[in-house]
Amino acid sequence: MDIVNDIKARLEQAEPPITSDCCIYKVPFDVRSLNQDAYTPKVVSIGPFHHNHPRLQNMERHKLIYCKKFLERAADATLDTLITYVEEVEPSVRRCYADTIEFTNEELVKVILVDSCFIIELFWRFYYDEWSEDDNFLLKPWLTTKIRLDLLLLENQLPFFVLENLFDRAFPSRNGKIPSFLVLTFDYFAFYNSCNLATDNVAIRHFTDLLRIFYLQHPLERRPPRIDESVMQLNSAAELLEAGVKLKVNTKANCLLDLRFSRGILEIPQFRVEDWTELLFRNLVALEQCHYPYESYITDYVAVVDFLINTSRDVDVMVRSGVLVNWLGDSDSVANLYNGLWKNITHVNFSLDYLQLCQGLNGFCKHPRHRLRATLRRDYGNTPWQAAASIAGIILLLLSLLQSVCSVIQVVQQLNASSNS
Repeated sequence: MDIVNDIKARLEQAEPPITSDCCIYKVPFDVRSLNQDAYTPKVVSIGPFHHNHPRLQNMERHKLIYCKKFLERAADATLDTLITYVEEVEPSVRRCYADTIEFTNEELVKVILVDSCFIIELFWRFYYDEWSEDDNFLLKPWLTTKIRLDLLLLENQLPFFVLENLFDRAFPSRNGKIPSFLVLTFDYFAFYNSCNLATDNVAIRHFTDLLRIFYLQHPLERRPPRIDESVMQLNSAAELLEAGVKLKVNTKANCLLDLRFSRGILEIPQFRVEDWTELLFRNLVALEQCHYPYESYITDYVAVVDFLINTSRDVDVMVRSGVLVNWLGDSDSVANLYNGLWKNITHVNFSLDYLQLCQGLNGFCKHPRHRLRATLRRDYGNTPWQAAASIAGIILLLLSLLQSVCSVIQVVQQLNASSNS
């Protein structure tokens, strides 16, 4: 009977693990296992998933200092009112996480409040350039970069609505003098907003989601349609070059994903590969795997670049064309980076624009005339000296042929003269 009651009690408490509110996930095991460091914060934990990580405990003291300063700055709100708000939204916050949170309601409220106040105060100081002696440690360049990257990790997020609402409660009468928290957020992550996307009509779920919007640029209704096919085969950059395709920087691109192919020219927006490139793309692909599986535009881009870059030779081709800027130095490292981004990824559909691009490139490479032209260019006109030598050889061949023709004509004339005599 006790077993029956126990099972009944568990069944009554059972709820769907993932609801429409869910937007923060732990990276799937088979994806995470490829590079766990890319998904784990280095210096600061945000939210419940990594809160008890031993390596991150040193930052808890700094978070409390920032939280205290924020409460002093928020003259229109008290600690009690902010705690009351967090207690009210705690069930909603809990539903934003895909995995079970092993925190009591009180423990989760504390985590949410302290982490939120820390982020708001950090963004405030960055926006207004208001730094103090408290910041001597946090302002070290290496640490500043690590904190910003940690705040972009998928597993290290708070729902954006909590941050925004706490900010609004702290500064309810801004009168246009104090910007919105979204403006502060755009300012803090401005480095990744390379196309200067405005805050107008932008709605985000958390900071990883914001990074994805920076890369996509266009709103949903202006993004390319998708088809129920996975990515098709595509030649690598070196193979495309051998087939006569020219690689060129797309200087008119609105976003990083704006790849175009026309009249034998593949235009690609210039992209830079640096130490944190893998981290950012891995988290964006993981977000799309978990939350945007049918709108995986970043994953499409990663798939195409993975095809273009197979070896260090492909990297060198893209560097010479100006499409790729290699800040890693080692071409093999860049090739390995992109070859690993698409592993263990489930791809259920594909951008129609990219499908047509792949079809265009494949058709171009298969055309015999293009292959012959590319072969001639490679074998006889690859460099100015080679081209000059080839032209000189052709001229000598023509002169020799002309000399032979003249000799034949002369012999024929002599035979005719002999027969007439």
